[in-house]
Amino acid sequence: MDLIYEVFNAGLPRQGPGDNDSTIKAFSYLKDLPLEPHILDVGCGNGVQTLELAKLARAKIVALDNHQPYLDELEKNAKVLNLIDRITVMNLSMFDMSFNAKSFDAIWSEGAAYIYGFDKALEDWQFCLKDTGYLVFSELCWFKENVPREVHNYFTSEYPAMKNVEENETTIKSKGLDVISHFTIPESSWWDNYYLPLEKNINDTRKKYQNDEKILELLEMFRIEIEMFRNYSQYYGYEFFIMRKNKVI
Repeated sequence: MDLIYEVFNAGLPRQGPGDNDSTIKAFSYLKDLPLEPHILDVGCGNGVQTLELAKLARAKIVALDNHQPYLDELEKNAKVLNLIDRITVMNLSMFDMSFNAKSFDAIWSEGAAYIYGFDKALEDWQFCLKDTGYLVFSELCWFKENVPREVHNYFTSEYPAMKNVEENETTIKSKGLDVISHFTIPESSWWDNYYLPLEKNINDTRKKYQNDEKILELLEMFRIEIEMFRNYSQYYGYEFFIMRKNKVI
């Protein structure tokens, strides 16, 4: 884990694919929010999207992650932008959340809900969501059928629960949620904010640990992930789902 955080810390704008324009677009679908909505950002990382949410609304945001250096970076940037009074950072695993019922107007998670389990998060996290509150997730999805064997085998190993957009829509509705909208984040969000700086980190780290076989093997796994997207990006990507609770639980 120390190595993973070393590779994913230095110089990365985000800890996963995403961009501010997509965050803004997803937020634009949230209607009838109170003047000061309460938002939970699960798996916030260094909080780029947290800060964007704080700019978009006079929100009170709980930013949750289990890696303190990410939270320290978020707090530092929030102070610089005079947004610190709107953001409460919390070092906690998403598996250990115990918020009170109906605490939040929206629960946000960019590229992180899969850690908990997309289907399970849709069900369990509604407990702390207010009636008719929103869930907003970006989730890895298949975009096409007849996926080439190489990329199919890769994700069968790395993310076997991965589904296509239509299957996720069906799952969302089965959990008592309405799909307000969904859209695909652009390929540039993978490269500019994530994979290009990650490639640099991988190359730098490879030089640092050039005589450590185990570390080099792990770095090779990261490199293969990038190559998969470089070769097969038309077959998969992140889809933003904007969902609204449609029943009292």
